[in-house]
Amino acid sequence: MRQDNQLIVITHLSQLIMLITGFGSLLLPLVLWLTQKEKVYQMDEHGKNIVNFQLSLIVYFIICIPLILLFGLGLLGFIVLGIVSILFPIVNAVRASQGETPKYPLSINFIS
Repeated sequence: MRQDNQLIVITHLSQLIMLITGFGSLLLPLVLWLTQKEKVYQMDEHGKNIVNFQLSLIVYFIICIPLILLFGLGLLGFIVLGIVSILFPIVNAVRASQGETPKYPLSINFIS
């Protein structure tokens, strides 16, 4: 296994592909994780954190849809989730570049 912090940082930042294409924030990191988890040191742990975070975001976005009817709380939820989905991949990419293992907030452990 090799140490490759740059690839781990790219995996964290690959979640931001949705800003360009509108989709892929789960797909691209998932592909990077599945293809590199056996080859790159700590990729398995980082990949699981990223995939759990993205799956959690999907669940939270789905929960926000009916909340739109309840005093517009869903719209506020969409805004907060949008900010979180942009901010935390950047913050955790910086942490990963420094050799830390980042954690994503409000992340449900689908894959452990």
